Amino acid sequence: MRLFVFGVGFSSRAFIERVKHRFEWIGGTTRSQDKAERLRAMGVEPFLFDGAAPGAGVAAALASATHVLLSIGPDEAGDPALVHHGRDIAAARPEWIGYLSTVGVYGDYDGAWVDEDTPCKPVSKRSVQRVDAENAWLAFGREADLPVQIFRLSGIYGPGRNAFENLKKGTAKRLIKPGQVFNRIYVADIAGALEASMARPRTRIFNVTDDEPCPPQDVVTYAAELMGISPPPEQDFATAELTPMARSFYGENKRVANVRVKEELGYRFQFPNYRVALEALKAAGEAD
Repeated sequence: MRLFVFGVGFSSRAFIERVKHRFEWIGGTTRSQDKAERLRAMGVEPFLFDGAAPGAGVAAALASATHVLLSIGPDEAGDPALVHHGRDIAAARPEWIGYLSTVGVYGDYDGAWVDEDTPCKPVSKRSVQRVDAENAWLAFGREADLPVQIFRLSGIYGPGRNAFENLKKGTAKRLIKPGQVFNRIYVADIAGALEASMARPRTRIFNVTDDEPCPPQDVVTYAAELMGISPPPEQDFATAELTPMARSFYGENKRVANVRVKEELGYRFQFPNYRVALEALKAAGEAD
């Protein structure tokens, strides 16, 4: 089996590390030569692809790919992988295609529960583009008669990217917006769900998210408790100084259900809530 990954980032790296024993070859794209060398050190053959034109050598590599993971954010022109290499993927006829999306496609449901059948009503421009990209990949799957699985991810965290790091850097905030909740997902559980889906390659949408949506300040408070320090002071969201992007995240409030990934893929989350995950990260030295 041969795996090709468009856009090797935080989530796709975890997936590669989890499944690399299954593949005889893995290739992946990056935008920079520095990152290309890091991919090579991981055992991944790097290909430069900036999304503006077809990547050198990518078409040839895709020709023998049995599995393709898509992890590049779309722009106004659509998903770069589909725009520039859709025909190459269709010609290769891989047995599994996975697309990493976001729960942001649901938009705002005022704290209500949503699942994969809930209508998408995206709020931000980036989420509108994600919905368009999802639909384009699903249409591609129908036209090419290939299975395309969409994975809607909630807020991603894990080693080196967590509340402990934010507390140590002094960037952690406890913003208080009554009724606001978020889901999150530990990066190892993204990799686990993707691996489970490889055994069931059919077109489907899956929410990949933890069991427990909660107010974001609770995560910061618990992390500070585990570190034995005082949490940052609470701030009223309405008057806090935030970037437009940070403020936009709080414009979407929902509880995301993960029943389908458990029932249909048989996956059981290793880190079903933030407490279990933060305790594991602390045990691994992340709180030091």
